[in-house]
Amino acid sequence: MNWSISFEPLVSWPLFGLVFAPLLLLALAGLWFRQRGSTLRFIALLALGAALLNPVFLDEERQALKSVVAVIVDRSQSQDIGDRAKQTEEALAGLQERLGRFKQFDVRVVDAGKSEAADERTETRLFSALEGAFRDVPPSRIGGAIMITDGEVHDAPAGAPDFNAPLHALITGNEHEKDRRIRFENAPRFGLVGKPLDMTYRVISTEGQGGPVDVRVSVNGQQVSVEHATIGQPMKLEVTIPNAGRNIVQLGIDHEPGELTDANNRAIALVDGIRENLRVLLVSGEPHAGERTWRNLLKSDASVDLVHFTILRPPEKQDGTPINELSLIAFPTRELFVEKIKDFDLIIFDRYQHRDVLPILYYDYISEYVEKGGALLIAAGPEYAGESSIARTPLMSALPAMPSGEIVDKAFYPRLTDLGQRHPVTRGLDGSATDPPHWSRWFRTIGVKNPEGEVVMKGADDRPLLLLDRKGEGRVGMLLSDQGWLWARGFEGGGPHVQLYRRIAHWLMKEPELEEERLTADGRGMVLEIRRQTMSDDPGPAQVITPSGKAMTVKLQKSEPSIFTGSLQTSEIGLYQVGNGDLTALAHVGPVNAPEFSDVISTEDRLKAPAEATGGSVRRLAPSSALGSLTGGLSLPSIVPVRSAGAASGDDWIGLRTTDDSALKAVSRVPLFAGFLGLGLLLLAIGSMWYREGR
Repeated sequence: MNWSISFEPLVSWPLFGLVFAPLLLLALAGLWFRQRGSTLRFIALLALGAALLNPVFLDEERQALKSVVAVIVDRSQSQDIGDRAKQTEEALAGLQERLGRFKQFDVRVVDAGKSEAADERTETRLFSALEGAFRDVPPSRIGGAIMITDGEVHDAPAGAPDFNAPLHALITGNEHEKDRRIRFENAPRFGLVGKPLDMTYRVISTEGQGGPVDVRVSVNGQQVSVEHATIGQPMKLEVTIPNAGRNIVQLGIDHEPGELTDANNRAIALVDGIRENLRVLLVSGEPHAGERTWRNLLKSDASVDLVHFTILRPPEKQDGTPINELSLIAFPTRELFVEKIKDFDLIIFDRYQHRDVLPILYYDYISEYVEKGGALLIAAGPEYAGESSIARTPLMSALPAMPSGEIVDKAFYPRLTDLGQRHPVTRGLDGSATDPPHWSRWFRTIGVKNPEGEVVMKGADDRPLLLLDRKGEGRVGMLLSDQGWLWARGFEGGGPHVQLYRRIAHWLMKEPELEEERLTADGRGMVLEIRRQTMSDDPGPAQVITPSGKAMTVKLQKSEPSIFTGSLQTSEIGLYQVGNGDLTALAHVGPVNAPEFSDVISTEDRLKAPAEATGGSVRRLAPSSALGSLTGGLSLPSIVPVRSAGAASGDDWIGLRTTDDSALKAVSRVPLFAGFLGLGLLLLAIGSMWYREGR
């Protein structure tokens, strides 16, 4: 029972003071001058004042509140090493059993340290979880916290945490653990394709040992070299980036006997390959309405270095003007087509015809250039069907179609073929979804016979309009109309000339995203996403090999024409191998070189400062004695409730604070001057005063 007194005045305090103060002064003056009956008058005045103040005795019924104790359980992946997971479960069960004996503790168990968010770094953040556990608890009710962890905590404060209660840490793992790991010291995120990239790495041993170690270097799953490194020393590495887009550089060292884990015996660097500026040679046969369409498009692309020549003065136009009086630049045929032809990524002939500007032998050089991996685009006009067509030169061996001699001057809408609706060059062109397409008409088609390769667009009377073909290691494209400039000029609303021309050029230059058959994989958080681009109707399932070597199958679903996708929810962090048909791909799932595996040795050091700042303790669960190691038991401390001013830890016990807070359940009121008792006391005081005054 909790007794207290309270006043509930019958009149307001200002009115009480206004009336009672003068009377009190008169009564005190009577006492001072020792007037007859002043004592009884003073007592009667006090009784009247007490009646007006209405004193009430309160009896409060309260319930003692519990102290909140947080048990933070580290569920990070480093806790799966060795027997740490078993130690954790045994320690948690033992703590719950011991804490359950004390009714004054409200125990909250929080699993922490395991994150599967898409873009979140895999770190062991136990203090963030602790803050969440105490978020709704008043500071006076926090009894303390117990962490079960291997000590590798990445958000531990340098001093005391934000609560005034003991923090205790129970460390899993064993003393004298050893491990060896490798990491990148410097790994640029970008590199030029085909150029060496400088990187730096280091091999680290927990025992501080030195000596040599072999490091395997792989790029996109293919081992490229074996480096000889010195443990503990920064080592330089030079790799060549083979592809544009995402490249995976992996370093690996052998597992050493007695190591905790080999999860950190590999280091990954993701490098985005960037092509140097693409070199394009554009040769225009003669000025025409669409001559600048290709030029403007290629000049607007910052990744393209363009060399453009227009043949303004062919040999048949010789008029006797001396060369030194002409402002024209001579066409450097030998320099371009003999000495530097291999430097170009793409050669475009725009309405070009053979007029003895190029020697016949040079066309053979161009064909050889294509066979060895070069790219050639023919933007054909009426010249292609004439007597001076380049199809009548040795270049014919590289061309996908021979001219039939026809020139069809007829209005038509360029349309995608069935193949073109699936081909990455023309698939999804803006305006192609309707019939007729939502773009302007063209008015000329150049006839060809026996087309080879892939016909992705058709013109008037369903004749081939855009051909794409492979010749040896190179590629050839042929656009059988010179009317594309109508789209660029906005005729009848124009059309997607930039989108189409750019795709054609980049397909010819082997842009990976425009390959007809392509398999890619990527990690989004802990999800492996697979994308298959194919010209077939069903590529079949994808085969996946996890970092641990387990084989799995992922079904691919059609998401859009020629695009099939699938996903796999994973739990392993590392490099995944994906295969489908003859294609393979690599993807890294989870954080790259996660801090969780940067150091896996269990330690007491990181939590010692915050624990000691709160009066808590840090101790290992595994006994250090040989007997304890043989029996396999845990050294679990006892739980002792302590007051706020007492010690919170001992050799074999840990203390948790109890609270003095309570909750009010009910209040009983006993008025002192209520009813006949108050009336009797008041009458007694006034009557005594009247009796004394009457004598």
